Amino acid sequence: MFTGLVEELGKVTAVQKGKESLRLTVAAKKVLADIKLGDSIAVNGACLTVVEYNDAQFTADVMPETVDKTAFRLLKKGESVNLERTLQVGSRLGGHIVSGHVDGLGTILAKESDDNAVLVRIQTTSAIMRYIVKKGSIAIDGISLTIADLGTDWFMVSIIPHTAKETTLGLKPPGVEVNLETDIIGKYVEKLLGGGVKDNRESSLTMDMLQKYGFSK
Repeated sequence: MFTGLVEELGKVTAVQKGKESLRLTVAAKKVLADIKLGDSIAVNGACLTVVEYNDAQFTADVMPETVDKTAFRLLKKGESVNLERTLQVGSRLGGHIVSGHVDGLGTILAKESDDNAVLVRIQTTSAIMRYIVKKGSIAIDGISLTIADLGTDWFMVSIIPHTAKETTLGLKPPGVEVNLETDIIGKYVEKLLGGGVKDNRESSLTMDMLQKYGFSK
């Protein structure tokens, strides 16, 4: 379990490609402080398991399912990645609950300045937009952010200078794909209210159903 608060930017030092899998080696400092074999580290929002490490870097295997759901297939040696260790019991939950299980991809459509912030507009699929609500939470490449606005196939977030400087979102230009994980609470609410999605069909979760169980507009 993670919070979406990126601890540091790591640097990809090696990408070994299998038939459908990858093995990534990432140089880092902070996340290596108390690292052990088998530890989980979120890399651009995807939970990966440490299989090798030394005092300068760690290595993780990326299975085909993760390669298929993420932008890892595009990673190259020398690229920066967002890193976060798992949440410790008793720590402050400064972001939101992030599982590290990427739901799918989005594409950066535009970035524009808004005084001291940067507005980032991202296009994605209807399967992901279903769980996106204004002022709700989303993890973009593992960064916990708040939805500022949304349309039918896009949403917008606003990032402060610190986020732009300390994460990859400040480095990525329009046209680049990013990993997305929607708020897990919304998925559970949909499931418990009988609105689970089957065979890629549209959700049966409606405003009438929400109002029936005490929710209001």
